[in-house]
Amino acid sequence: MQRPRFLPDNMTLLLLSVILIASFFPARNHVAVVFDQLSVWMIALLFFMHGAKLSREAVVSGLTHWRLHLLVLTVTFVAFPVMGLVLKPVLLPLLTPELYVGILFLCMLPSTVQSSIAFTSVARGNVSAAVCSASASNLLGIFITPLLVSLLLKTHGDSGSSLDGMLKIIVQLLLPFIAGQLARPLLQAWITKHAHVLKMVDQSSILLVVFVAFSEAVVQGLWAQVPSVMLLTILIISGVMLAIIMGLTMFVSRRLGFNKEDEITIVFCGSKKSLASGVPMAKVLFASGSVGMVLLPLMLFHQLQLMVCAVLAQRYAKR
Repeated sequence: MQRPRFLPDNMTLLLLSVILIASFFPARNHVAVVFDQLSVWMIALLFFMHGAKLSREAVVSGLTHWRLHLLVLTVTFVAFPVMGLVLKPVLLPLLTPELYVGILFLCMLPSTVQSSIAFTSVARGNVSAAVCSASASNLLGIFITPLLVSLLLKTHGDSGSSLDGMLKIIVQLLLPFIAGQLARPLLQAWITKHAHVLKMVDQSSILLVVFVAFSEAVVQGLWAQVPSVMLLTILIISGVMLAIIMGLTMFVSRRLGFNKEDEITIVFCGSKKSLASGVPMAKVLFASGSVGMVLLPLMLFHQLQLMVCAVLAQRYAKR
């Protein structure tokens, strides 16, 4: 039976299900503590397996396109945060201060890896450059994102010191990733054969952290603070921001003389924000009671970017 077009992908359905469960049956007290500790280990396992999966050869093959990578990193870690700051006078009257922090936080996150590469491939873009650019964005994001959070959000009182946040992320994310890279010669064949296991760990860790974050947020009155009209407002804001960045990446890549394949890579790697990196980073960088509110804009933006990029990839592919 063919899947209806209007039906979201399985991960989106699972995320919605987890949010519903957390809304009606939030984890409390010692149960919440157990789930919180489990989520820490699941995230470490996730980054270990991503380290074991990442091919060094694929990264090296794209390193020659340094202008492309520099442009993607500039859009990801400069243009996005600047846009979030410039829009602050417009956004604050529409959102609560906590939700604006969430908008600004998503602007500081690295690009996605899997979906950026997948959409670049569908659109017939420069896949090797996409692998290198998206991977570099995620690795650098481990250091750049907590630094940006400390610099840009210190007035909100939601983040700790940049050094403290960076050390936590190094321990929880970077060290498992490096361990995975070191173990790659032993695990490469197994990872290739059992790719579904990595996907399962990827999705399970995200779902678990989302459940823990939203459970605590619901206990503290999340849905009383975020009415349905506010969700629609966040979705509209996400659409505007995505349109601005996609238009910017297309314009700049053409002005700088990149060919169509490189333009596709720049658009898809530069316009995306990683839920897989954002969820564990938010857990480390923000107070536990505010994580659910901070993640809400990221989750809506993430789903919107997937839908828009799917349509755009098909249009590029037909060129």
